[in-house]
Amino acid sequence: MALARIARHGFRRSSGGMGNYASERYPLCEGESALKCHSPFSGNVTVCSNLLSIRKADHISFGSRGMKVTPQHNFAHAQVAVEESDSEHESPQYPTLEATRPGEKPRVVVLGSGWAACRFLKGLDTKIYDVVCISPRNHMVFTPLLASTCVGTLEFRSVAEPVSRIQTALAKDPNSYFYLASCSGVDTDKHEVYCETVSDGGHSREPYRFKVSYDKLVIASGAEPLTFGIKGVKEHAFFLREVTHAQEIRKKLLLNLMLSQNPGVSEEEKERLLHCVVIGGGPTGVEFSGELSDFITRDVHQRYAHVKNYIRVTLIEANEILSSFDVGLRQYATKHLTKVGVRLVRGVVKEVHPNKIVLSDGSDVPYGLLVWSTGVGPSEFVRSLNLPKSSGGRIGVDEWLRVPSIEDVFALGDCAGFLEQTGRPVLPALAQVAEREGKFLVELFNSIGKQNGGKALSAKDIALGEPFVYRHLGSMASVGRYKALVDLRQSKDTKGISLAGFISWLIWRSAYLTRVLSWRNRFYVAVNWGTTLVFGRDNTRIG
Repeated sequence: MALARIARHGFRRSSGGMGNYASERYPLCEGESALKCHSPFSGNVTVCSNLLSIRKADHISFGSRGMKVTPQHNFAHAQVAVEESDSEHESPQYPTLEATRPGEKPRVVVLGSGWAACRFLKGLDTKIYDVVCISPRNHMVFTPLLASTCVGTLEFRSVAEPVSRIQTALAKDPNSYFYLASCSGVDTDKHEVYCETVSDGGHSREPYRFKVSYDKLVIASGAEPLTFGIKGVKEHAFFLREVTHAQEIRKKLLLNLMLSQNPGVSEEEKERLLHCVVIGGGPTGVEFSGELSDFITRDVHQRYAHVKNYIRVTLIEANEILSSFDVGLRQYATKHLTKVGVRLVRGVVKEVHPNKIVLSDGSDVPYGLLVWSTGVGPSEFVRSLNLPKSSGGRIGVDEWLRVPSIEDVFALGDCAGFLEQTGRPVLPALAQVAEREGKFLVELFNSIGKQNGGKALSAKDIALGEPFVYRHLGSMASVGRYKALVDLRQSKDTKGISLAGFISWLIWRSAYLTRVLSWRNRFYVAVNWGTTLVFGRDNTRIG
């Protein structure tokens, strides 16, 4: 047993051993030096060299490259344990997808399922690599059309593409996997990521955790909505970044419409319930306001005639709406939104209460539905990583999207930004930026793989070619009533083509229809648009 233990410590990478990794549940570290591990669970997850607890467990290995498992007894209520034959102490062990062996394909682990991650997955050559995708959702969201699902213009499934359809190897190849989990830490020395499964809504005493070894790691975990630390935003406002967010907004909107018709509801309460407030005048906030305006004009006035005069939309922005667009387009959007009934207010939110928001000038704005769309920032996971950071707190990368000084780790999308020493600005958190970065990185990976650089620590001497260069293709936004804006300038300070009106709306719809990932979803979107045009939006509230 002593020889086995020595072998386990001495040949950790080749044997795929569990390593030393403990949770707060087992407060085992006391005075020992910690290994290098990055985790948002500071205090919850600790990596130590010596531990003060002994646990017992049996180990089961499924296949030559499968999970090395400590039985979890249905995962939820089991204690993680490790067997020891002498007095030397070991850490609790987690199920592990072990490191690849010589002769096997290198493994790429991708964290996330957004624009950057899915564009990377789509182009990865699975004849060269095995791939593991780890994400708390099993689909990609086509975010430009997400606002349309809130009011029933599109069905939710029309904007969601399963990851296993984007990269079929995740469903078919024996050594490629999709794991529905969140990454809780990265150990760049061991080439391992630590994960925690998504909750099933039960009352488990302890989350089920596991770890995955990688040869190359791609961090594309995205960003989270910015709240600027304003009290009450997370508790009372709805965000609009996920399909689940759109579902919640739709349910709340329809609930308020129906509740406002009940007998005994005062005039003041009707006005509050049917006041939809949008915070943030970027493309998402403007498009959602436009969709709401269409919904009110065409559907609410016909199907909720008793309360049609109470429903209204207010868009609150601290500066100008659509600040990245051409001045003429901003003016057009302002006039059009005002014309279709959207009230534009310039102000800053100070506090959010259950039924009202307080602005910095002291005024109160009652609301029934509050949608928060003020941009995105680094997630808690990204902030917790002990990696180089760019301005704004994103993971710092060089011109090839590598994390400097860390072997085999790359970052892209909303969670990554160029370091200051590259001389490049941090790119905006846009879908087209993430998609272009994903396309560049997957081509780089395929090139490295063909030169036998896919394995861990094996790409140091391989020429990477030309660095990533981003060229902005333009911006588009719908403002409702068959009107849209198209700005084809490459930057705010350059000149270019700018269009507004019905022709722009046709361009907007055509462009996004062609950008939807699969023919299946393109068909869904086209049919949904046609159905809405002929029959109106569905106002069924389910759930």
